[in-house]
Amino acid sequence: MGWFRSVGDPSPSADPRQCVLSVRRRDGRSAGGAVLLGPEWAITCAHVVNDALGRELFAAEPPGEAAVTVVGADPAGGEGLRHQAVTACWIPARRPDGSPVPGGGVETGEWLGDLALLRLTGLPGAAAAPQWLEMAQGQTLRSWHGSGLARSYADVRVGACDGRIGYLDGAPTGMAIGPGYSGGPLWSGGAHAVVGLVVAQFAPPADPATGAAVPHSPQHVVRRAWGVPWQRIREELREAGAWELVATRVCDPDDPALPLLTGLLEQLAAGERLRTLGREVADRCGLGHRTDGSAPTVREFAELLVTHPRALAALSGLLRRDEPHTAAMLLACGRFSEVPRLLSPSEERALHTLLKELPPEVTGRLDEVVRAALPRAAALPSALDGRGARRLWDHLEQLPGDSRAQSEDRRVPALLRAVEFVAVLCPEGSGQRARLRLWVDGVAERLATPRSALAERRAEAEEWARTAAARTGPPRVLVQVSRAGERYRLRVWCDEGSGPRQVPTGRAASCSPYGGSRPGAAASAEPRGEPVGARQDPVRGAAEQPEETYTAAEAARALLDVLESLHRSAPGEERPLVETLVDSASLNLPVDEWESQDSGDLVPGVLGAEYQLVVHCPELLRRHERFVPDWRRRWRQLDSGDAVRITDESAGGREVYALLLDRRDAVRVTVDVPDRARDEIVKVCLSMGIPVVVWDRSTGRQSHAVRHMTEVTTRALPEGVRSYRAKTLLRPGEFPGRPVLAWADADRTVPRLMLSEP
Repeated sequence: MGWFRSVGDPSPSADPRQCVLSVRRRDGRSAGGAVLLGPEWAITCAHVVNDALGRELFAAEPPGEAAVTVVGADPAGGEGLRHQAVTACWIPARRPDGSPVPGGGVETGEWLGDLALLRLTGLPGAAAAPQWLEMAQGQTLRSWHGSGLARSYADVRVGACDGRIGYLDGAPTGMAIGPGYSGGPLWSGGAHAVVGLVVAQFAPPADPATGAAVPHSPQHVVRRAWGVPWQRIREELREAGAWELVATRVCDPDDPALPLLTGLLEQLAAGERLRTLGREVADRCGLGHRTDGSAPTVREFAELLVTHPRALAALSGLLRRDEPHTAAMLLACGRFSEVPRLLSPSEERALHTLLKELPPEVTGRLDEVVRAALPRAAALPSALDGRGARRLWDHLEQLPGDSRAQSEDRRVPALLRAVEFVAVLCPEGSGQRARLRLWVDGVAERLATPRSALAERRAEAEEWARTAAARTGPPRVLVQVSRAGERYRLRVWCDEGSGPRQVPTGRAASCSPYGGSRPGAAASAEPRGEPVGARQDPVRGAAEQPEETYTAAEAARALLDVLESLHRSAPGEERPLVETLVDSASLNLPVDEWESQDSGDLVPGVLGAEYQLVVHCPELLRRHERFVPDWRRRWRQLDSGDAVRITDESAGGREVYALLLDRRDAVRVTVDVPDRARDEIVKVCLSMGIPVVVWDRSTGRQSHAVRHMTEVTTRALPEGVRSYRAKTLLRPGEFPGRPVLAWADADRTVPRLMLSEP
């Protein structure tokens, strides 16, 4: 135990079972154990979570938001407090060659992966997270059954460890590792630390006919198990992008910033100065420290700066006024580490307090605003998923600056730039805009960001706000269509310009501001730049998914009712755009041909002939998210980008993939090949971020509709396709095609959907 410690850290004499959690099955029995990593986090084996949820033991699919029950240890011998936990990072079991582990897993013997990072609702009881240490051959360790009972301990020795797997030989007396021990800690009493997790045992051989254990033979393996070493857990979490969640507990000895910070602290202070700074940083970070008058060693202080994400920012804030050069050097050294975050603890708390005060019309556009502020950034977490905006802002802290300045030190951090863009959405002269800008000023001053660079970012935000306010587009009706046998289910949103809000379907449907949806329901939408697809949670703040199903004619009538109500609530000269949201199996669904057949109607109602109707498949955009930046870039070049026409009947997905990689400026693809190859080509185009794709669902090569559309400019395609459909009603012999237009607008909001995973 060092000079710094987390509040609640155990003393060397504390019961190590306090770090053990019991993961419970639905019948109340223990599925295995887990180990605390902090007040919110625990780690266990993925197969333990599968067992607790009643799934196949080696099921590879993430459990999503399905919660498991975890129970903390009670030193008095009773049952501890029950808490719920959801899986935050899922690393399924896999063979060494990367293939899935078969259901039984017996013939595999050993495997990689098999880790689950759990997010808890709170720290169970008075438990404290342990220290961690790398596993090594010869260590004497102790493990407990998932129940945490004192009598369930099993003593083992590490017989061999290659960094991937540790082989554990049990003592000849006492308990042996068996079912229910998986996911529990391998505890080193001498080091008072956890060195890994129990994964499996090598069971005695079984009779192939009956499955019963064969009579014991001295040749059998006795009491041998294996576990995953800490060093491999660390690498698995790092590769999965979850290392930052646990980095506050463990110092990486290979962190490149560690020797730099150690050397800088040696020059900075010693003795009383080091003790004063250590106490101040500990207090600001909510940490405990020794009170015996001693000071932390330089090494301990440096390790704190690369294990606690906000300690470096806190220290730079203490030194900024009197020693600005030293503070700048600290921040420069910290850039070599993945752990330090941009904000100090007080700055982070203040930011989230300000964000909570934002009105719904601002929070509902957070994704759009951040994307506008950081157009060069790769795919960003959505602010509108089940965990709210915190994950987005946490991610922004780790992004570098983005500006025209040549010097790295002059760049405004991405987080500050995003906050400036959020501030301009608040009413001018409002206290919210002023408070956000004052917060930015304070952080920029601590970071020594030049005021000229910050003023440049602020001016860009104001210019974007003016452009966004002036940008107009037709109102939209978005409809998610899913098959229900021979009928269809519909979910409908209206968007008059402020974002989608869900409305009911049928004769009672209304797109008036309060017709069928609550004010502020637009917050349940995903703004531009974030592809969406399969989601585990429903749209928040919107009406429940309707269970009613429709024939094609009934669906046309229901949608026309919604469109008419939108005309009433948003009168204007432009007809609304109808955007059909479908999965990859329904790209050729003939929604544009749906016709209302109500006997009371004086005129028919053919959706695709009356309205500009386009197809959008968020599932395909989400399938390969590495192409999302290409999609946004191509969309920005919609008026100047290239058009590609694919007519080669032998072309397959691989050839189209290569073509689109070569034609980086292509914004529009026309597919004119027989239907046996057409659908694959279309899906490849949409998956690779081509925003506009045109094809004919009715014919093969040399489609009249496709040829006709090549003469229409890209921006005018929605109207060009509508006009063609109207001509088909009038002169079907002259206009025989059935054109489909896939239109993925990166500037418009798309609601979160309930689609099937590919």
